[in-house]
Amino acid sequence: MADTQTPAAAHINGQPLTTGLTGQLSPDLLRSHVDKRIARIRPSSTPLDQISRMVGCRNSGSMKVDYYSVDTKPSQTVLSDSFAGKTVPNGTPVKIATAHNDWFSETDTFMVKGISTDGRPMVFYVSAVADDGISAIPLADASLSQVSIPSMPEGTEVVRMGRAAGELDVQTPQYNLLPVKDYNYCQIFKAQIEESTLQRLADKEVGWNFSDQEESAIADMRLGIEKSFLFGSRCRLGRPGKEDVYTTGGIWSQAGREYTYPAGAFSQADLTELMRKAFTGGAGSPRKVLLGGSELMAALMGLDVTRVVSGTGKKVVWGIDFDCITSKFGTLYVKLSEIFDLCGMSGCGMVIDPEYITKYAHIPFTADRISFHKQGVRNTEAVVLTEASCLVLRYPGAHMRIKAE
Repeated sequence: MADTQTPAAAHINGQPLTTGLTGQLSPDLLRSHVDKRIARIRPSSTPLDQISRMVGCRNSGSMKVDYYSVDTKPSQTVLSDSFAGKTVPNGTPVKIATAHNDWFSETDTFMVKGISTDGRPMVFYVSAVADDGISAIPLADASLSQVSIPSMPEGTEVVRMGRAAGELDVQTPQYNLLPVKDYNYCQIFKAQIEESTLQRLADKEVGWNFSDQEESAIADMRLGIEKSFLFGSRCRLGRPGKEDVYTTGGIWSQAGREYTYPAGAFSQADLTELMRKAFTGGAGSPRKVLLGGSELMAALMGLDVTRVVSGTGKKVVWGIDFDCITSKFGTLYVKLSEIFDLCGMSGCGMVIDPEYITKYAHIPFTADRISFHKQGVRNTEAVVLTEASCLVLRYPGAHMRIKAE
């Protein structure tokens, strides 16, 4: 009744195939009972962890995860110095200083918001770029011999527009964009359930068994993961005489944008502005998720429904029931997250774009069964749940923190 093995298969002769043998000879063939159920255990209590599990996970070869994040080239900046109004010959460049001169290239055009000349928006053509400012030609009708440029105060917004090439131009200044490298640490999350042999054999008034304990432990473990994924602090903690401990950094501090509203006075106009900021000015999807504390949810519930921004019922995505808020900017899937309340941030929330969230796992979720009885330690059986993972935002500008003043 001996087992013979070849490099291609495990052969069992003279005995039935059981899950025990399968787990011994082909441990990756059958998934753990706990692992199969983890995404179905109280998904609404840990929406961020649930989304990260459902959208997929990447393996990490170490506890430190290096990743690259990138945003689109910004379209808006401001004048870093005031411009005194003047009249110049048509086609003559003037020097204009912005807060980000390096965002512009030759042949770019840009508009100065709120400034006009001869009834037309004030638009310039970039003829040269230097560290101290931009040489820009005011665009005007060719019939005019002179162009009057109004005064422009410091802080006036400037909007990049399309490039303008000549008929014989075959090239244009290069546009290169390099992602920024960052890193995060995978944190080892653990939970252990242990039961004595006598406890397992004893009659119980209710049907409470070891699997029920596992489910409760997983739910508690996921709540801890959810808090760390949101508000964790990235750190490598050295311990004298022991191995280092890694803690993961939360996505709250990784988000590239922020919206602040007056506490206790959230209005329809605030909601419209929140939607505008969530879906404009950065790379992102037309559908995003809003997780928030109870105070923020109460403020949203107190608003009247209008035709511009409205509640459109519920939608089930990733196993979670979301309320939907729809506007002409995009759609928000809204979910109460009690993690914000537990962390003292009931008036805060976060808009996340699931398309640009990546979960890395150095140790995928595993459930190891340990018999302390067989080891001669104590008369108990245990299950140790382990996962080493972290969450990163690939496009920080697609995600936004919400704070109450």
